[in-house]
Amino acid sequence: MPDIARTSRFALASGAAFLVAMLGCQENAESPTAPENPTDPALATTAAAPLSFLQISTGAGTIAGLAHTCGVTTDNRAYCWGDNTWGELGDGTTTDRHTPRAVLGGLRFRNIRAGELFTCGTTTDDQAYCWGKNDHGQVGDGTTVTRTKPVLVTGGRHWRRVRVGAIHACGITTLDVAFCWGNNSDGELGNGTTVERWTPVAVAGGLRWDDVTADLFYTCGVTLDDRAYCWGQNLNGQLGDGTTDGHLAPAAVAGNHAFRQIDAGFYHACAVTTADQAYCWGSGFSGQLGDGTTDDHRIPTLVFGQRRYASVTAGYEHSCGITRAVRTFCWGANNGALGTGKIAFRLTPTPLGIDLSLAQVVAGEAYTCGVTTGHRAYCWGDNDTGQLGDGTIQRRLLPVPVAGPS
Repeated sequence: MPDIARTSRFALASGAAFLVAMLGCQENAESPTAPENPTDPALATTAAAPLSFLQISTGAGTIAGLAHTCGVTTDNRAYCWGDNTWGELGDGTTTDRHTPRAVLGGLRFRNIRAGELFTCGTTTDDQAYCWGKNDHGQVGDGTTVTRTKPVLVTGGRHWRRVRVGAIHACGITTLDVAFCWGNNSDGELGNGTTVERWTPVAVAGGLRWDDVTADLFYTCGVTLDDRAYCWGQNLNGQLGDGTTDGHLAPAAVAGNHAFRQIDAGFYHACAVTTADQAYCWGSGFSGQLGDGTTDDHRIPTLVFGQRRYASVTAGYEHSCGITRAVRTFCWGANNGALGTGKIAFRLTPTPLGIDLSLAQVVAGEAYTCGVTTGHRAYCWGDNDTGQLGDGTIQRRLLPVPVAGPS
């Protein structure tokens, strides 16, 4: 992402601190507008034939509010919607879409991930494809040419999954080796250098990986023996090693916790231990660490509430998690992204404003999406570019169903 994104976020932090302090004391503050009904009749014309989703992914959206969302259906087809300035929807155009649009190529996807202005996914035959903006080689095809439809990531490897950050991507092969490509200004590729790479390079250290996750200028991952490591930029302690020093190769997250899942947000990360406890670390100025404060923490800090979590997700300035009891909670900045029906920061986990049994939840920039146990997709929060997929550009304070495809 251009340096202006990083600069604007730091400028926002100082102003947001005062706002957070005020709103954090108003946990029950009412929204200035009435909560929208998730079955709004206005959606009827576009939601007549909704898709059945396995998985969904929200984009970073850190440039002028641009954001897009993608998902994989139960028949392994990929669809995207929202901003399409750089072809990140993969439909061969640069036209924004307010409802799901099929990704070109007839590929069968196992999972898909939306980045800032690009997208990657892995197919059922273990191939990795990317498309969209490619100015730092983040599409991984050895060029910096913008791609409006999927292109194969070079190298001939077989991939289990690919995760994307703002302007870099990482993936794990079927041999449990991690590779990254794209921007490397802060060492986020983890290969011991700050040299940009247009094709995948191996992450240093020889570790065997279960999963990786990436966001702005940093990357984290969990190994097969349940240990968490992070690398790249560390200005807010988002690497979780107790310092604010950056690392060009994987550095162990402090605390000797056994983590089974991890997710990187803009300047904070969250993870779940093998004992189902949720921890967050890094920037906390909007309450996104969920510990009841607006403090930064350089080491993993327990999320308030003593709940048992199945998964967590870290977004721009908010976080969410699904408990073992299949209840969804969110916390942090709230312009609708927490789905409570109100606009008020939440410093501790707060339930959604409607009853949804979510199997997956994923936080983006000022919006959130999820997939129910019945394979229906819902989104809520900001909707400037149609990223909620409900056929409108109207912000939603409560979850609304993603419409049928266009």
